[in-house]
Amino acid sequence: MTTVTATPARVQPGLGNRVWVFAKRHALTVYALLAVGYLLLPIAVVILFSFNKPAGRFNYVWEEFTFDNWLNWNAVLGIQDAIMLSIEVGLLATVVATALGTLMALALVRHQFVGRGTTNLLVFLPMSTPEIVLGASLLTLFLNTTAVFQLGFWTIFIAHVMFIVSFVVVTVKARLVGFDRHLEEAAMDLGANELVTFRKVTLPLLAPAMLAAALLGFALSLDDFVITYLNAGPEQTFPVFVWGIARVSVPPQVNVIASAIFLIAIAIALGNALWQIRVARRQRRAPV
Repeated sequence: MTTVTATPARVQPGLGNRVWVFAKRHALTVYALLAVGYLLLPIAVVILFSFNKPAGRFNYVWEEFTFDNWLNWNAVLGIQDAIMLSIEVGLLATVVATALGTLMALALVRHQFVGRGTTNLLVFLPMSTPEIVLGASLLTLFLNTTAVFQLGFWTIFIAHVMFIVSFVVVTVKARLVGFDRHLEEAAMDLGANELVTFRKVTLPLLAPAMLAAALLGFALSLDDFVITYLNAGPEQTFPVFVWGIARVSVPPQVNVIASAIFLIAIAIALGNALWQIRVARRQRRAPV
């Protein structure tokens, strides 16, 4: 006589168990999304209120949707001059700081010289020093050399180069640590001199790090208030302009400029990331 054994039915997990399993698998992802959303919420409010038509002088309460603020972004007296000054100082300081920082990083990583450790320490000082201390120190320097420096455009430029260059050095150094020196040696074995090797091998491979450092430096320059305020004299960059006008009004054009800066920065950062991904893929596909 044949005995038939019944197969026990599989017990389906309950709703609570499914929720717990999902939470364990995706807890980090959900946490990261919530954190990023929390950080982006103020920026979203700034962008939203750039389309507001306030009833008074302060753009704090939502009244009516309008595109006029974007079409007339320079309607507020002085805002165009302030943003143009910020861009001019930022671009010039970024170019100079990126060039100096790249050369400093090359010297610190590839060469041994007397005072190398002290130079490394001095490079990190502007990053670790509070901005109020750095700004006040530079102001003291400029006031004690009034025959050479008058507070204005050039003092802002020098101050911005001073604290941007440290970030450039750190960024480029991180790239140089993992740099394959065999590529340069191969180029020189094939007849290229030091200058040609630097121009056709070293510089292209360092370009992504230099671009990232330049973007970071430009953002820091454009955003800085404390050091700029102490060393600007009669000049007004955009952050100083916002601080000054906020005592009497907050026009929506301020939100427009801030939103435009943020969106342009995001677009450039994404473009840089895509470029680096493309360069990495091209290097992987290159024949050995």
